[in-house]
Amino acid sequence: MKVSHLKSLGVVLLGTLIVTGVLLKTFGLIDISSDWFWLLAGLGLAIEGLISLKRQKRFDKRYKITKR
Repeated sequence: MKVSHLKSLGVVLLGTLIVTGVLLKTFGLIDISSDWFWLLAGLGLAIEGLISLKRQKRFDKRYKITKR
């Protein structure tokens, strides 16, 4: 499995974990601090940013995009 696929899978898993945690907290089944939610959200955003940056660099290299 390629690294980019693993990063994408990581974003999906973090998103699923966030949704599950929020639903469990909403229904009163667990009591967790919102700091954990923001930690997971931050990790998901960081991974998504890395994926986007890598894809943009690959696109620029492939199509020889130069700065204006």
